[in-house]
Amino acid sequence: MPKYDFDLFTIGGGSGGVRASRVSAGYGARVGLAESGRLGGTCVNLGCIPKKLLSYAAHFRDEFEAARSFGWTLGDPEFDWQRLIENKDREIARLNAVYEKLLLGAGVTILRGRARIVDPHTVEVDGRTLTSAHILVATGSRAAYPDIPGAEFAIGSDAAFSLPDLPASSLVVGGGYIAIEFASVFNGLGVKSALAYRHDSLLRGFDGETARHLGTELGRKGVQLLAGREPARLSRNADGSILTRFRDGSEISTGLVLFATGRQPNSGGLGLQAAGVPLEADGSIRVDRYSCSSVTSIHAIGDVTNRRNLTPVATAEGMALAKTLFRGEPSATDYDCIPTAVFGNPNLATVGLSEEEARERYPDVHIYRTAFRSLKHTLTAIQERIFMKLVVDGTTQRVLGAHMVGPDAGEVIQGIAIAVKLGATKAQFDATIGIHPTAAEEFVTLRERAA
Repeated sequence: MPKYDFDLFTIGGGSGGVRASRVSAGYGARVGLAESGRLGGTCVNLGCIPKKLLSYAAHFRDEFEAARSFGWTLGDPEFDWQRLIENKDREIARLNAVYEKLLLGAGVTILRGRARIVDPHTVEVDGRTLTSAHILVATGSRAAYPDIPGAEFAIGSDAAFSLPDLPASSLVVGGGYIAIEFASVFNGLGVKSALAYRHDSLLRGFDGETARHLGTELGRKGVQLLAGREPARLSRNADGSILTRFRDGSEISTGLVLFATGRQPNSGGLGLQAAGVPLEADGSIRVDRYSCSSVTSIHAIGDVTNRRNLTPVATAEGMALAKTLFRGEPSATDYDCIPTAVFGNPNLATVGLSEEEARERYPDVHIYRTAFRSLKHTLTAIQERIFMKLVVDGTTQRVLGAHMVGPDAGEVIQGIAIAVKLGATKAQFDATIGIHPTAAEEFVTLRERAA
């Protein structure tokens, strides 16, 4: 008779937890998974998937504008927010069912309820006690809000996916992925939109020049950029709008305020510290390169560890953990050259080192860049400019980073990421024949150094 009820018990049914559970079960492990909400976690329910669906909707305004220049006669477009949300909800429900089917098909036991760790080998799910050789915490993260007077008048990104109506105007607070994406969505759907961020630039940690180009394009499309602004207090006006006062004394009134000011790990109330698992100052679970905590039977992956908080990273961590525990192959996730995209309007995508990072690590750095209007927009009045940049090690000529702002940047950079990951040189980029006429071909035709 087995010593434990399960070989692996996963707390959290997001992308990382589901992948780890499915793969482990495929390796023959007896797996249980507890989830108190909807399967799929933040990404499927309140993140990547619904956000990109909204982003698609917002981009149609540009398409309608461009269509006239290509001979199409259009009436005045009308937008129905409720229809979009209903269709989005239908797709999310479909994905929830897919996740459940995949788990059950793999032989994973799903328990609906909130789990708490009792000791290194015991969990409790809504009063039911279960034992497991290994426990995996994959509980993700939640939105963090500034502690200021009147914060209750604002919403977080979660609530934005189910607004009953679109406001006439909005203020999005934050300078990261989520803030830029929601400011772009609101703006594209006809909402007068402002974006306030406390630093002097967007997307700190990204390539500075690329981020600045994105800011220029956001402004060109009508987003009001409020750099260096940090909210001090919010209050309700007599007409129902929200007055945001910034620390510099300036003010703005909008129909909606959305805080996109970071996220914090969902580690509270899980019994971790009582089980001997220490937490970092930010609440994240401290783990080694194999996603193991200081308690050898307790593991953690995804946003709750606050390493690289991206869905594909969480799934990669889940896959590596399954191999480590149940296939006899100690596997550590490779965090080098992780591509990522910001689905604003326009998109930004990147892989590898920024220029700033490269100059800190390498004595000689070469920069190649270009900015241009796309062929598609040459027949229109749209002035959007695509931006592309390669960061190259001047000594070895290895391409260290690739960055892009423009339509479908994520689709383009995904392919470029393979070359960067494999250590391709600038000469190998140059020797690659481009597909003409495309924007993507510019990455293999950049001949003149810019710096």
